[in-house]
Amino acid sequence: MNDTVFTFGGDASHSNARQKDKTVTGGKGANLAEMAAIGLPVPPGFTIATDECVRYLKEGGDFSDELQAAVAKALQHIEKTAEKQFGDAADPLLVSVRSGARVSMPGMMDTVLNLGLNDETVEGLAATSGDPRFAWDSYRRFIQMYSDVVLGLDHGLFEEALEIAKEDKGFYNDTEMECEDWQALVAQYKAIVREELGESFPQDVHRQLWGAIRAVFDSWDSERAKVYRRLNDIPGDWGTAVNVQAMVFGNMGETSATGVAFTRDPATGERAYYGEYLINAQGEDVVAGIRTPQYLTRAAREAAGAKPLSMEEAMPDAYAELVQVFELLERHYRDMQDIEFTVERGKLWMLQTRSGKRTAKAALKLAVDMVGEGLIDEKTAILRVDPMALDQLLHPTLDPEAPRDVLTTGLPASPGAASGRIVLDADTAEQWSQRGEKVILVRVETSPEDIHGMHAAQGILTARGGMTSHAAVVARGMGRPCVSGAPGVSIDLKTRTLRIGERDLAEGDTLTLDGANGQVMAGQVATIEPELAGDFGVLMEWADRHRRMKVRTNAETPADCRMARQFGAEGIGLCRTEHMFFDASRIRAVREMILADDESGRRAALDKLLPEQRADFREIFEVMAGLPCTIRLLDPPLHEFLPHGDAEFEELANATGLGVDHLKRRAGELHEFNPMLGHRGCRLGITYPEIYEMQARAIFEAVCDVAQDSGAAPLPEVMIPLVATKRELELLRGLVDRIAAEVFAEKGCEVDYLVGTMIELPRAALMAGEIAEEARFFSFGTNDLTQTTLGVSRDDSARFLAQYVDRGIFARDPFVSLDIDGVGQLVEIAAERGRATRGDIKLGICGEHGGDPASIAFCEQVGLDYVSASPYRVPIARLAAAQAALR
Repeated sequence: MNDTVFTFGGDASHSNARQKDKTVTGGKGANLAEMAAIGLPVPPGFTIATDECVRYLKEGGDFSDELQAAVAKALQHIEKTAEKQFGDAADPLLVSVRSGARVSMPGMMDTVLNLGLNDETVEGLAATSGDPRFAWDSYRRFIQMYSDVVLGLDHGLFEEALEIAKEDKGFYNDTEMECEDWQALVAQYKAIVREELGESFPQDVHRQLWGAIRAVFDSWDSERAKVYRRLNDIPGDWGTAVNVQAMVFGNMGETSATGVAFTRDPATGERAYYGEYLINAQGEDVVAGIRTPQYLTRAAREAAGAKPLSMEEAMPDAYAELVQVFELLERHYRDMQDIEFTVERGKLWMLQTRSGKRTAKAALKLAVDMVGEGLIDEKTAILRVDPMALDQLLHPTLDPEAPRDVLTTGLPASPGAASGRIVLDADTAEQWSQRGEKVILVRVETSPEDIHGMHAAQGILTARGGMTSHAAVVARGMGRPCVSGAPGVSIDLKTRTLRIGERDLAEGDTLTLDGANGQVMAGQVATIEPELAGDFGVLMEWADRHRRMKVRTNAETPADCRMARQFGAEGIGLCRTEHMFFDASRIRAVREMILADDESGRRAALDKLLPEQRADFREIFEVMAGLPCTIRLLDPPLHEFLPHGDAEFEELANATGLGVDHLKRRAGELHEFNPMLGHRGCRLGITYPEIYEMQARAIFEAVCDVAQDSGAAPLPEVMIPLVATKRELELLRGLVDRIAAEVFAEKGCEVDYLVGTMIELPRAALMAGEIAEEARFFSFGTNDLTQTTLGVSRDDSARFLAQYVDRGIFARDPFVSLDIDGVGQLVEIAAERGRATRGDIKLGICGEHGGDPASIAFCEQVGLDYVSASPYRVPIARLAAAQAALR
């Protein structure tokens, strides 16, 4: 129609390039146009482009004359196609107003249904439908939804009035309410609006429409949408489209229904239709968990032992048509589809299709199966699986042999297992999580406002809702276990208690959820390690075939090394030797060394540490036989190892024979005002060379022992940390080479090794060409490089970084995803200058960014040789590296 408003359905059943572009019309708008274009029954409508949302928010919430004219013309298209007039008292056109960002954000933004109803049009709807009860039910729904979404009133006010009305009548379900009951409730609802706002509920249908459009635009910047975007790395400048569409009604009696369906099981990936529906209901009834829906297929109903008929049994003709749509859409989009539909008096209408949210297990099965079916190729399968979703598969699950105290069994809404302390609201979940508690969020039903608490929780339990409720969809997207619609769960927020079946519990008690079978258990249940075979192994094999960069691990214990190798690590990218010093059996010797008055005292203490360090390295080298192992020499400032409190000083004094006052004086001399930028890293090696001598000796003695015992030595890469100048590295490389020569002579054994440095200071990046004269490898320590480049302390920045992300100062937390424009530029400069000096220099990244897919994509672009991640992130890095290479 123009560049900002696009029509679909009827004589506009086409979709040009811009209309199919999700960055322009959002996922929902693009897919509605596409469904209409391939001949599916889609109610007519129009989409306002995402650009208009961005402009609206930037310009303070005004609608341009051009937009208003384009919307008026698009509304005429709906009227012509539907053969109804908007606001006509005799035969009114009603519309829905929905958001639609370019990526799915379930429940994050607002929807308004039945828009166009007022005191006159409700009578027209009653007459044309022949069902006054349906018309007044639709009107009360509209008032409640519009008052919440557009007018900003608490929906609880209306829910309370509805519950009282049902209680007075002795009704349990909304479907028992009769026409006069709804008429009375509408009057109550309008009175609530007048009392709360001091003005009447709007009767002008065009005012209603623009109010809803405004609310959808505003919802892009709602707090819950910001949280969701931050959690899912969605830029704030994308905006949302608005979709206005002719209403079709699932609440027009027993031949009408509404439902949500998936073309395959989104929890397991099995090739089986999956979904729920409700007879005589509107779509919000299903997704909001207001009523417990019925199963889509007879097989699912029978498997669950449920009595209400499935859609396949109750509406066989509409179901058969829906199955044909499933097949068509999956072949068209070549992916599992998440579909919303309505049956109005026996006629099927399609309201939405999109690539369905899925668990990691399902994502793997879908990708592998669809390659086998010829729907997609191997490269598409690799690109389709979100690397971060693999995290769901890499952690323990409940031990099937462990005893279980099952309190109730609900719907298995999102697989996985979790134990934690009960919390009853989202804010408490976030607060307890921040202090280190593992929590289970228990709610009657979740809403978009609970997003922060759902993210903080280990798992989610709801008393109401189905497999496609808000809790289920969001939990699956987050990888959180979820049990929904759990019978026998009642919550008392006043006393902060709950009852599950016959058991009384309180906030803070421990629960375990099994999202695979819906069980809710008292206490904590034992777990087992994950199984990394089957579809996981197939996809990893494909990923390894297509990636260029190697993937190593950050590890300094044999257990972590074994775990990382199981996950496919190709060496160690960072072994932080200081972590070995904190063991209770060693910390005393470390403190003796630090607090000694002279070199001889330090060497005496280091002699005690040498066999311990050597044993550590030997175990690691045995696990990593044949692979490169980057060992970072001592990096943190010495004050981190010093005693805390009088008791520890007293213990050290007794062990060393030195007085407490003497030890405290020495500790005071070592105090630093800014230890992050102080006496640490290579500066320790320059001033106390005996420390690095001991560590180098331990490394080379261990590698020689392994080589002589097994013949399968790793390649040790000795990393000198915090280098800023060539001369620092020159001195310390000389020290390492000298110790290596001594050990090789003593052992009668010689092995290959490299000496290099960590690039973690801006000066080192800029002087990389000169430093490369002494370095055989660079490892980018992007944690500290980010701190020193931005002048931001990682430990202290949590207080304000979220606001920086919300306000668009940083697109993402720079300690989670690399600041490519700033820090990334230094990495690129260092890589280029290092290669210019030494063509075969080995380049890698060992900061925690090495497990972040966006940062890995940058590393591929720069041409680094490897990334290094924590053991559980190795598979994530392998897949992300393959995707980066393919892209």
